[in-house]
Amino acid sequence: MIRLILCLFLVCWSGLSLAEDNVVNVYGWSSDMSNEIIQAFEKETGIKVNHSGYSSNEELYAKLRAIGPGSYDVIEPSSYYVSRMIAQNMLEPIDVTKLKNYKNIDPEFLHPSYDPKGVHAIPYFWGVTGIFVNRKYYPDLKITRWTDLWQPQYKNQLFMLDDPRELFSIALITLGYSPNDSNREHIKQAYERLRLLSANIKLYNSSAVVSIVGDEDATLGIMWNGNFYSAAAYNKNLEFIFPEDGFVIWVDNFAIPKGAEHKENAYKFIDFLLKAETAKAMSLNNSEAITNTAGRKLLPPELRDSKVIYPSDEILKRGIYQEDINDAALADYANYWEKLKLQ
Repeated sequence: MIRLILCLFLVCWSGLSLAEDNVVNVYGWSSDMSNEIIQAFEKETGIKVNHSGYSSNEELYAKLRAIGPGSYDVIEPSSYYVSRMIAQNMLEPIDVTKLKNYKNIDPEFLHPSYDPKGVHAIPYFWGVTGIFVNRKYYPDLKITRWTDLWQPQYKNQLFMLDDPRELFSIALITLGYSPNDSNREHIKQAYERLRLLSANIKLYNSSAVVSIVGDEDATLGIMWNGNFYSAAAYNKNLEFIFPEDGFVIWVDNFAIPKGAEHKENAYKFIDFLLKAETAKAMSLNNSEAITNTAGRKLLPPELRDSKVIYPSDEILKRGIYQEDINDAALADYANYWEKLKLQ
């Protein structure tokens, strides 16, 4: 009887252990992963996906620091947080030989400045920040540069992303500095520059950009090109402008955090996302550009050939990749951002 009980215990324990191992815990942007994509992966592999979402890189970073290693197997940091996490030994090196669909990635996105060895992050989505104009309200407006937004004629009219990196990047560019500048005096100057802009700002928001712009609750300001494409799909009065004085290029990546408990499942999940068909579905889900050349070929022509989503090489020469800044600079951003929002 004792031997029988012991055998039953071992069978149950091994079954429970197998169930616990047959999962992948994913922490990514709330808007990127549809239920259909998750269900397709689960059906193909039998691996259960536990997906949690966040709304900012700061939220991702803070949670990983608070809970420590082992809670997540796949995360989705943007370029400037990839370099920060590499420096703090928060990411596992990725063995790309385990990713048979790695070949689908455009070589232009491999070995970027934020991950020069190309071993800690898999670039996936990318985009730029630019200016939008609703031509119904501004039919003759000539606006080509960030500096134009400071004109007094736009008092209480501008829509701004609720994102300190984005706004400080714009101010730094107008001052002739890099959007990745960590010089504290330059950041202070950028704050003073944004104070001058505050009278023109009507609204800050990053979570409902498409509806606010598409429904004309805001008619001039800044936004990400993917959001613009979605809004312009049902509001034909919108125009997107790539500022002549430069703009930020961001890249969202998939990575494996240090101490991931289900690394093999993480590889399977990332490789599934790198399939051409999956990349197409991901792009259609949020209208963002993908690094996956095979997936882009499958997109409908209006998205695949969009000059807003996939700007020309000539325009992209004006772009600057977002990179990490030091802790002192981040603290300054937080302090100045709080002051700015109170004005």
